[in-house]
Amino acid sequence: MANSYICKKWRLHLLVPDSGQALVELVLTLPFLLLLLIGAAELGRLAYYSIEVSNAARAGVVYGAQNHVTAGDFTGMNIAAQNDAGDIVLTTKTAIHSCACSNSYTATSACTATFSCSGANRIIEYVQQNTGATVSPMFRYPGASRTYAVTGQAVMRVEQ
Repeated sequence: MANSYICKKWRLHLLVPDSGQALVELVLTLPFLLLLLIGAAELGRLAYYSIEVSNAARAGVVYGAQNHVTAGDFTGMNIAAQNDAGDIVLTTKTAIHSCACSNSYTATSACTATFSCSGANRIIEYVQQNTGATVSPMFRYPGASRTYAVTGQAVMRVEQ
């Protein structure tokens, strides 16, 4: 019985000097964990802006692809893109209207009144919307850029 008591007392004595070890480890690793958490939040915010700018380009091109009239309405396409971006200010909004012949989809040119295709080929119209925004990070990091540029682009065929 006496040996059991001495053994338990000895074990408790071993635990006492190590009782602050976990606190010291927490103090040493907490700055790294906070830096990792802030970096993940910053990366998520940058991804959010990138998705919103790409969706704005899609909204502008969807407006322009409705018919032949809206395909030439560059102002309307840019307004649709900005409206979809919400609180993000788009620094770049460029709408493009191009035409191609059905036998050569890759050779596009500006749609004008004189644009025509030879033989049984028909004219295919495309609209393109380019958008861009500048994102400032929440925190300043040494050696990192103070602003980031995110861009979006969408191309769609105009309804015939």
